[in-house]
Order: sequence, then structure tokens, then C-alpha cells
Amino acid sequence: MGHKVVVFDISVVRALWETRVKKHKAWQKKETERIEQSALERIKEEWNFVAECRRKGIPQTLYCKNGFIDTSVRILEKIERNSLIRQSSPSKERDKQSSAFVFELSGEQWKELPDSLKKQTHLKEWHISNTLIQTIPTYIELFQAMRILDVPKNQISHLPAEIGRLTNLKELNVSFNHLKSIPPELGDCENLEKLDCSGNLELTELPFELSNLKQVIFVDISANKFSSVPICVLRMSNLQWLDISNNNLNDLPQDIDRLEELQTFLLYKNKLTYLPYELLNLKKLTLLVVSGDHLVELPTALCDSSTPLKFVNLMDNPIDNTQCQDGEEMTESEQDRQHFDKEVMKAYFEDLKERESVPSYTTKVSFSLQL
Repeated sequence: MGHKVVVFDISVVRALWETRVKKHKAWQKKETERIEQSALERIKEEWNFVAECRRKGIPQTLYCKNGFIDTSVRILEKIERNSLIRQSSPSKERDKQSSAFVFELSGEQWKELPDSLKKQTHLKEWHISNTLIQTIPTYIELFQAMRILDVPKNQISHLPAEIGRLTNLKELNVSFNHLKSIPPELGDCENLEKLDCSGNLELTELPFELSNLKQVIFVDISANKFSSVPICVLRMSNLQWLDISNNNLNDLPQDIDRLEELQTFLLYKNKLTYLPYELLNLKKLTLLVVSGDHLVELPTALCDSSTPLKFVNLMDNPIDNTQCQDGEEMTESEQDRQHFDKEVMKAYFEDLKERESVPSYTTKVSFSLQL
């Protein structure tokens, strides 16, 4: 008696398996879509976003839209992207030029400049950051071709008087160092266009001799201890950008309208209780930020459609406890916080520029009421 052999149609089994696989994939896709559209997933996304804001120290109010958190606004990502762009773009620009004219130095292993630098007087740019260097040498006067002196986030405690010999200097950035004064000789740098002394925390005044800087269009003296707008700044007739936020201003001078070319005026986190009527005389002023002050009345004339202002921020939040009290020593961590605040504001202003490109753009006023 012979053996019985059972023969199966393999194609039928394979078709059945493929059908089940397709059904399973379709179920997975449908389940994924259901989770993405569910309220639970939305709450999870918002919670992660809020957690990220807290971790990076950015107020959640920057993301609120009609009372809800707008996670489509990615200022956090923009800040990081801008940081990377600033790191990469200078190198790209310098690749186009001859690197022989640019000197770069970074890293905490540096406590003083290399001796060989003294002989490279042909250099046009210095870019020194995040070092432990405390002084700029007096031989800097030998660098007559100098156009840019960019030395932020170091330990520099004073600038030499010889800096005034750099008559071709166009940009000076000494932000986030430990300066307590600026040499009056800087007023001899007649071609200077950009001056950044922000984040030194202890600066209280600028020398009157800086009144000679008639080509300056950008001044940033934020995060210091200025109690008034320096007289020399009021005499910079071509000034377009003035940042004097995070200081101790109680009022603005009545002759603030001398700055006829001023376009951007940043005053946030001071001690202002009112704004002078003379601000209305600044016919080119398009952006005014006075948030975090102590305004007791609303200058409604600033919101008039006849003014050139495109954005006015009057968010009058009380000064928080993180600010240092009078007589309390500022720490390095305070510099880091102020630096991050500036990064947030830069991203904020970029958003405003994007809004400005919209044809229907009109004057916008922001307010914040706290109970």
C-alpha cells in the first residue's frame, strides 16, 4: 500500500499572508493618525514645549496665542539656528577674503595674546572670544589697518588709551567683559560705525569725547548701570539703533529728539515711569520696546496711526526677583542670563521683520496686565 502525499498550493498561503500584512499596516497607520489627532498627544506636545521653555529660561508668554500655547512658533529653534549661523557665516565670509588679514582666538586656555601677534600689524580684524584674557595690549596702536575689533565674552577689565589711534576702526565689540569705563581717546576713532559695550554690568557712563563719533549708527550699552542716556550718545547725529535696556534709567532726557535718524529704541527692564512727549518728534522711529518698566500711564499718542511706529511694546511686567539689588555684586552667571536675554530679543526682532514684510502690516501695540 503506497503513502499518501498532501500537496498545498503555496500561492494561496502567500496571498493570505500578504493580505494579513496589509491589514496590519493599515491598522498601524490609522492608529498613528488617531494618536496624532487626539487631545492627549496635543497636551503631551505642549507639555514638552513648556518644559523646553523652562529649561532654556524663555518666558512661555512668547508662545501664547489667543490664550493657548502656539507650538508652531519656534523661537527656541531660531535662537539655536542663529547661533550656528553666526558661527559659520563669519568663516564663510572670511573664506572669500584673505585669511592673512583676520586673527581669530577662542578658548579658556588663552590667558594672554601670543607674542607673535605684535608683528602682524597688517591685520584688519581681531576676533577674540571666550578666553581668560584680561587686557588689550598697548601695541594695538600699531595696527593702523584695523577695521574690526571683536572681543566679546572675555575677562577684559580695561581698554588702553592707544585704541584711539585706530582711526580706520569701524566696529568695536567689547560686550560681556568686565569693563568699568571707556577711554575718552576712543572719540578719536572718527570712522567708528558700531559700538557694543553691553553686558559689562558695571558701566555707569560714557566719556563726553565720544560725541565726536558722528558716523556711529549702532550703540548697544544694555545690561549695565546707566542712570541716564549718555550726553555723547545724544550727539551721535546718525544713530539708528540704540539699546539701553537692563539699566537704571528713571527718565529720558527732554532732548531725546536730537536723534533724528533713530529707528530702533530699546528701553525694556529699566525704571521708567513715563515717556516724554518728545519721542513723537522722532520721525524715523519704527520700533520701541519699553516692557518691564514702571509706566504709570499709557502714552496713547504713540499709538496714533500718524506716527511712523510699526511696533510698540509696552508690556509692563513687574521686575522679578532675579535682578540684583543695589550694592549686590554681579556674578558671571548674571552675565550668562543677560546674554541669553539678548539672544531671545534678537529672535523676537527677526519675527517682527518677518511680519513687516506682510503688505497689511500695521502698528502693533502689546500690553500685559497682571492681577
